[in-house]
Amino acid sequence: MSALQARPPGIEFTPWPPELARQYRQAGYWLDRPLDALLADGLAIAPDATALICGEGQFSYRDMAQAVERLAASLWTRGLRRHDTALVQLPNVAEFYLVFFALLRLGVVPVNALFSHRRHELLAYAAQVRPRLLIADRSHALFADEAFLTVLQQDHPQLGQVLLRGETTGPRSLAQALGSPLPPTWPGDAGPTPADEVAFFQLSGGSTGTPKLIPRTHNDYDYSVRRSAEICRLSPRTRYLCALPAAHNFPLSSPGALGVFHAGGCVALAGSPEPLACFELIERHQLTMTGLVPSAVSLWMQAVQDEPARRHQLQTLSLLQVGGASFAESQARRVTEVLGCRLQQVFGMAEGLVNYTRLDDEEARILGTQGRPMSPADEVQVRDPQGLPLPPGEVGLLATRGPYTFRGYYRSPEHNQRVFDAQGFYCSGDLVRQTAQGDLCVVGRVKDQINRGGEKIAAEEVEDLLLRHVDIRQVGVIAVPDERLGEKSCACFASSRSDLDAPSLRRFLREQGVADYKVPDRFERLPALPLTAVGKIDKQALRALIDKAAPLSQARETP
Repeated sequence: MSALQARPPGIEFTPWPPELARQYRQAGYWLDRPLDALLADGLAIAPDATALICGEGQFSYRDMAQAVERLAASLWTRGLRRHDTALVQLPNVAEFYLVFFALLRLGVVPVNALFSHRRHELLAYAAQVRPRLLIADRSHALFADEAFLTVLQQDHPQLGQVLLRGETTGPRSLAQALGSPLPPTWPGDAGPTPADEVAFFQLSGGSTGTPKLIPRTHNDYDYSVRRSAEICRLSPRTRYLCALPAAHNFPLSSPGALGVFHAGGCVALAGSPEPLACFELIERHQLTMTGLVPSAVSLWMQAVQDEPARRHQLQTLSLLQVGGASFAESQARRVTEVLGCRLQQVFGMAEGLVNYTRLDDEEARILGTQGRPMSPADEVQVRDPQGLPLPPGEVGLLATRGPYTFRGYYRSPEHNQRVFDAQGFYCSGDLVRQTAQGDLCVVGRVKDQINRGGEKIAAEEVEDLLLRHVDIRQVGVIAVPDERLGEKSCACFASSRSDLDAPSLRRFLREQGVADYKVPDRFERLPALPLTAVGKIDKQALRALIDKAAPLSQARETP
């Protein structure tokens, strides 16, 4: 039996129950088409329109489709076949999308590592998926020489194919594979792709540990993208700035670059959300839409406040999506005033469920909630610690299932038993409150809950209050050990004011009407707070920083 014949019929994953799958098909959510059809959608709408801008380079939809076909054919001649796996690590460059669509075209299942990931994460991903293909970038420290590649291939002898961006010639050159002519043996496609199979692995969120892998099928992800594009009213006129890491779920599919390709619009890539570079791209390419995390929004607003003349660079920006973390209402209220664009709040997860405020919602819902589920088939429950449903207005644990919410992490049976109930509801660990209208307000996460002598404090609730202070740019509230109470709370903040101290901040919080036990026991002023790869405050790094440090600022005060 050949190696190809010996391969399993598909990547293992937990499927939807047959009855639910039948309902999703009958309702038109699942169309049984491969995920790379999203690019074909844009190609059919406007083949010669600009689809992708990266630096000085531009690709039309026809250009993208041809490059994808050449790369898929090149990989096919190297022996890659459906159900093989790939480890991919690329920055925000055009090749990210070309590789993604080529692998979908071929039926090879990738995991897209973030460019900030290092040895620990890549070895962990490789151990889980056992890739036959690696695609990486010479500009990354791990691939600047052969040392890590040697280790990777020694540990994984099945890893026989390597392509590197930045290697200009030779069999490992990604550029050469993208530009190679179609071989006469290329059959033109790899055969029909069953849409209920795994298309790729998404990475779970969170700031601790190695992210678990989320199997996303063609059907569920395709629906998520199409429905997101519909809610956000994308069209061929949409010009989207991708400033967050391209592999992250938010800028990839909510509606992200894939939604824009589906609608026939244009995606422009930025290396990071750094304000001045992004402002220049928006002005130069007349971009209309982008998505940011709250910390990046704060930097953008600060940049405009520091140099008000820069606001003219944002004249074409009509929609700013904010997601990835709870967005304080006080910050949300300033977006239109400072940046001059409409705000849309997004609360989603790589595991599935995505909530949006709608573009025609009244102001109170846009500013004060993180939106409502995008699909009529999304089932959402807010539960108490015993798993019982709570009425609207009560804070509880989020549980959900639906046509694009996965049914289990990859090869993680013990963890799946903890986070899924017997009915297949995924318990995300988010603390939310649901309004009578169905909107969700994100309060925090269970792991961000501080147990202060039996009193539970949701960190994000206190963070949102502190962000109302005009002199605070960033804030993260964490637990610190305490012999008497078990835990106390520490608020770490960034501010340009050197005289902002603990007594004044405690007074400010009490003026907001917050309960005394929620007022942090300790305050630490930092020049800036550490961030994760997707721009969230990295609380693991923050805890390590606080634990190692002597008093970091004059704001420290322990009662």
